[in-house]
Amino acid sequence: MAHLSPYPFGRLVSRVLRELEGDGPVLDLPRAKFVHGPGARDWSVPLHGRQVGAPLGPAAGPHTQLAQNIVLGFLGGCRVFELKTVQLLDELVIPRPCIDLRTVGFNVEWSQELKLEQSLEEYVKASMLLEVLVASGKLKLEKGFERFAFDLSVGYDLKGIQHERVQAFITGMMDASRVINRLRKEIPQPWAKFRDLDFRLCVSDTLTLSTFHGCPPNEIEAITRYLMEHNHLHCVVKLNPTLNGPAEARRLFHDVLGYRYKIPDSAFSNDPTFQQAVDLVGRLEETAKQTGKSLGVKFSNTLVVENEGDFLPKAEKSAYLSGQPLHVLAMNLVAKFRGVFGDRLPVSFSAGIEKQNFPDAVALGLVPVTVCSDLLRPGGYGRLSTYFAELNARLGKVGAATLDDFALKAYGSAEVALDAVPGLDAASKQGCLDALKGGGDLKAAAGGHFAAWVSAARLENTRRYVAGLTQSPRYLAANNAKPPNKVGSKLALFDCLTCDKCVPVCPNHANFTYPLPKVELPVVKLSRGADGAWAAKALGTLKVEKKYQFANYADFCNECGNCDVFCPEDGGPYVVKPRFFASEASWAKEPRGDGFLLLPDGTTRGRFQGKEYALSADGRFSGLGFELDVDDAKPEAPKGGRVDDGVEVDLTYFHILRWLGKALREAPLNYLNA
Repeated sequence: MAHLSPYPFGRLVSRVLRELEGDGPVLDLPRAKFVHGPGARDWSVPLHGRQVGAPLGPAAGPHTQLAQNIVLGFLGGCRVFELKTVQLLDELVIPRPCIDLRTVGFNVEWSQELKLEQSLEEYVKASMLLEVLVASGKLKLEKGFERFAFDLSVGYDLKGIQHERVQAFITGMMDASRVINRLRKEIPQPWAKFRDLDFRLCVSDTLTLSTFHGCPPNEIEAITRYLMEHNHLHCVVKLNPTLNGPAEARRLFHDVLGYRYKIPDSAFSNDPTFQQAVDLVGRLEETAKQTGKSLGVKFSNTLVVENEGDFLPKAEKSAYLSGQPLHVLAMNLVAKFRGVFGDRLPVSFSAGIEKQNFPDAVALGLVPVTVCSDLLRPGGYGRLSTYFAELNARLGKVGAATLDDFALKAYGSAEVALDAVPGLDAASKQGCLDALKGGGDLKAAAGGHFAAWVSAARLENTRRYVAGLTQSPRYLAANNAKPPNKVGSKLALFDCLTCDKCVPVCPNHANFTYPLPKVELPVVKLSRGADGAWAAKALGTLKVEKKYQFANYADFCNECGNCDVFCPEDGGPYVVKPRFFASEASWAKEPRGDGFLLLPDGTTRGRFQGKEYALSADGRFSGLGFELDVDDAKPEAPKGGRVDDGVEVDLTYFHILRWLGKALREAPLNYLNA
């Protein structure tokens, strides 16, 4: 089983800053995919009483569990990070593979794969590194666009959340001074000036509550009240698509959109009904007022469906659906919820967000708008820049400079919305209409009524957008049924189609490239006779033809299977390509897994089909039953050593260890040589 191992803070700082000092990619994200700010426009939004540079971010999931994930999101323009859910039970056995993006999205993983204490440190590391990046000035961010926020997520029941270890995690995020003061010292000497930065001590004081599917409403309410009253957190309650009710959920999912996956009755059995959700949110509004904290809701959690077992493990009876169909189910709930609460409660949104509908979610005033499934598709974090390009194009099309102006103009709702603004006299209304038609300053024209005008427009936008969703071909099953192409060939350790898809689709940045010179060598097996003479047996050739190769950093790979989905060849890059372990400790955790380990003394170790070999810096090649002194120039004639009776020495492994050891140590920056 894969074990995630966080990367040392000092080495991560070193790699990112060294790459920033050049002009190439950073963490394999091309500079052209960096987002520096909105230009002449303003993307900033309020979030729990503070401003952030943009409403976009990764949802709590695979893109927010390791520090480098969060850095990649920040480079791509994300400014709200919903951190992956943590819970008391932090020694989980996650089924493998656990993510299936062949059509829409499915997964069978739900929680952070690190220990609670590791999660705390990883999130503090990420926050500190973002502040270092901003302070460096290397990103050339526009003023205000540097502002970001981390949002906690904990689960899954009140008893677990009240446990001292979960409480230590929460308080540690609200006052991270102890961890920060320790990590300051790990910043390498070349960047020692950043050790004295005034790092934010409160990494987060907001939380989106994640509960199991089937969590009863009284438990959801009790947890949220506890987090507000005891932990003094601003809270968002994540709600489920089952609030649509069995009949409506199935009508939309099966009859309107055409998806065949079965929603089991159990998906609805313990979940709140819509009315129960309305009632508990109404009561929690009073708790928020009493505690001085903000309350919001989030649409939506994933949808429970029956697992068909053709990719995800058959032992898992249920899978969690995301992507395009979830967008329709969740947006219908946004409209229904706003029909009760209006725009007075903040609504966070994550369901099938992609570049085309991101501006629509922004026009509805949803904050934050978070994404997961789309970032698991080819391009990965590089897709984020297209979201902002699309947003700016839509802002430009309607002549909006701010997101509030965009809410008024995006769907032509501004005039209708004026009629819903309380206390607006005829003269003020005419002034707003004149400004709207003449391209004037809408905020100045509306004066003290501007916020109410924007709020009314968001409600009207919601009605109009949701009404048209079921007519959009983008969300229909027929248009989301084609899996990625497979070409029928099998992956090998070296060389492949070099399509570059496996690197960006990994949310943890576990896959990477490295250069390897073209070479062709005979495959030779050696044995030693009773007379001491070497016998060589040729078994073909070993070729390396492509200019660069692909590898996997095993400590970051949780074997989710996503790179296998998008690789045109069969076998899975995370399984077939060279897997490099960061340390002897992580190497020892995978005793049966093939892979490689580069040791500080220059030794390169490798496991092939479960058998271990080693090549030292001075040419000692060893394995079970032999140890030889091998000359690079003439390996088929060892200078001496030991070979047990009956043992054949396959020099293929010698060449592979020699190539990989040299290539990875001398390669451009990677996690092994940073």
